[in-house]
Amino acid sequence: MEKEKKKEILAELDKLIEVMAVLRGPEGCPWDKKQDYYSIKENIIEEAYEVVEALENNDIEAFKEELGDLLLQVVFESQMAYEKGDFDLAEVARVLREKLIRRHPHVFAEVEVDGSEEVLRNWEQIKKGEKNGKNQINSLLDKFKQGQSALNQAYDIQKIAAEVGFDWDNLEPVLDKIEEEFGECKEIIGANPDNTLFADQNLNIEEQEELEAEIGDLLFAVVNLARFKNINPELALLKTISKFKRRFKFIEQRIIEERAEFEDYNLEQLDEIWNQAKSEE
Repeated sequence: MEKEKKKEILAELDKLIEVMAVLRGPEGCPWDKKQDYYSIKENIIEEAYEVVEALENNDIEAFKEELGDLLLQVVFESQMAYEKGDFDLAEVARVLREKLIRRHPHVFAEVEVDGSEEVLRNWEQIKKGEKNGKNQINSLLDKFKQGQSALNQAYDIQKIAAEVGFDWDNLEPVLDKIEEEFGECKEIIGANPDNTLFADQNLNIEEQEELEAEIGDLLFAVVNLARFKNINPELALLKTISKFKRRFKFIEQRIIEERAEFEDYNLEQLDEIWNQAKSEE
């Protein structure tokens, strides 16, 4: 990288760190000052998804902005760590730099590799060695990336289990499992005195916890279906979300054109507009 460009980047990062320090300072923003490590963790996930969405939409300007929002989360967490005396952004950068050098011996050392597949194998071996040095119990599941979304974690865990034979031989039991988990969800929802399925009722705390567990099992089973058909469930869901947003915006635009409000339409009418949006895609 050119020397001047590097100076420009470092200068902008320095300004960003100063702004974050002001926001967290005595005269700063009340909302920013009240945050801690855990209160903004959902923001990190949200911003990462928005980076991916911008890429899916091939929107470079949005991509640039969303990368900035994601960087903000790193700077924000690092500023709070600095205030607590845990670490600072420089240490975050140093640890990352050292890791990149350590895991790329084919670039920074005398190791030779034959293509990207061998690079990935070496990466995993080095990563495994790092964990062994921390006295952690070895597990096959250490290979999956816990920082991913729940859908991606489920996908990776299932693939690892399948590699050692803990998997069904064909699609039929996968589909049966989805039906089984869905049935257990319905059973909890329909567990009322007169056995009227889906009657309007409030679940008690125990039932709510049971339903949460069964919905988790159902989602895990659906991820298994995606894996069997070589479909990434995360990307599939992101595409569905983008599709839903397009069609919903179509409804909003139609309502604006008709100088109306949502409450002026019943569900059947909204569904009709939704279908028009589908037909125009």
